[in-house]
Parts: sequence; structure tokens; C-alpha cells
Amino acid sequence: MLPPKALLDALSTQASRLLSGDTPLPRSEIESQLKALLQSTFSKLDLVSREEFDSQMVVLARTRARLEALEAKVLEMESRSAPAQQQTAVE
Repeated sequence: MLPPKALLDALSTQASRLLSGDTPLPRSEIESQLKALLQSTFSKLDLVSREEFDSQMVVLARTRARLEALEAKVLEMESRSAPAQQQTAVE
């Protein structure tokens, strides 16, 4: 995969060539070719859709909440076992 700057430079070069061609293209043809060019460029990038991003944010929030609950349980268990461990150490 090209570095981002090289990818944008290639995209810019192709768009310039498309827009300044020898034969003038109708606006709809330019738009369709530019859209295809952009889709091709974006497919080369490591991007995710907004829907995928949002769903992963929900999963992350749920996981974070479960982690915090587990941490609280561990702290509670440790605090309950600490006095018992101190008593056995004294005896």
C-alpha cells in the first residue's frame, strides 16, 4: 500500500488528468469517472464504515463496563480475604 501522501498525490494527478483531458467530457462522465477513482483510492486505504465504527464503540463500552465490574469484584474479594490472611499470619 502506498503511503498516504503518495496515494493522495496519485489521486490528484489522475483527477487533474481527468479534468484537463484533450477531449471535453460531459459533466456526468467526469463525475462518474471521478467517483470510480475515489472509490478505488478509498478501497486501498484501511478504512471502516461509520456503522462498523459505531458498533465497535458499543462493544468497547460494554467491555469497559464489564471490566470495571470485574475490577470492583476483585477489590472486594481482596479486601475480604486480607483480614483472614492477617489472622492466619498472626497465629
